[in-house]
Amino acid sequence: MPVDSSLVGRAYPASRPYTVTDERVRAFAEATGGTWAGGPLPATFPIVLAFDAMNDFLDAEGVALHRIVHGEQKFAYARPVAVGDTLSATLTVAGLRQIGGNDIITTSSEIVDAEGALVCTATATLVHRAPAEGEQA
Repeated sequence: MPVDSSLVGRAYPASRPYTVTDERVRAFAEATGGTWAGGPLPATFPIVLAFDAMNDFLDAEGVALHRIVHGEQKFAYARPVAVGDTLSATLTVAGLRQIGGNDIITTSSEIVDAEGALVCTATATLVHRAPAEGEQA
């Protein structure tokens, strides 16, 4: 079943606050095949928050994660993320189109600090796969 096009422009509630710690950054770096011993955080670290916001969106709309293929990810920084930051992400559906029975969903997640100042915007393209003939949605 296609995703409802009226979702374009809809913003979802902010994700739960997430405090950036040395341990969380180290675990992220290891999970992505790297190491981290301090200094600047990996540039893709905000995906942790964007992924939480995306899961909240998928749950709210009843879209099964196993039908999603991650197509593209971009990050635009207002300032670097730092250990000690407490961050949250608010996802907005920025675009939606259908190609070959699949939904191409563009999301934008604004990641802000505890004071509400913009830290980073994470933009993603998600492909919501249509069920194959005879497959249950």
